[in-house]
Amino acid sequence: MLEQVMGEANGKAHEEVAELEVFVKVHEVDNLGSITYVVGVCDAELLGRTYVEGDVRLEVNKEFFGGFKASVDEALEYVRQAYTGMLVGQRVINAAVKNGLIHPESVFKVKGVPYAQFVRF
Repeated sequence: MLEQVMGEANGKAHEEVAELEVFVKVHEVDNLGSITYVVGVCDAELLGRTYVEGDVRLEVNKEFFGGFKASVDEALEYVRQAYTGMLVGQRVINAAVKNGLIHPESVFKVKGVPYAQFVRF
């Protein structure tokens, strides 16, 4: 299913995609012979930034998050298909909570920047 979503997303013309507000990167992980997907999604303006508060360090690095730009709605399709992932930023977090993909109590903040990790069972 994720391959289908990825193919459809890659085939869309940029003008068909709503405002490209977030970065999405999909990582394939071999889990004992079965491929699972880990997704990193961040609001576009946060890519490359690091936030530190006390002992907590949030790195929004290009290696994990810097895949391709997408609309928030498109990014949520990748989140729906992923086994696990990390979301960073107000836009993607708000949309994920609104769509029931993460629980509001699973959202944390570093220097005011919201983030959440999720694992599907």
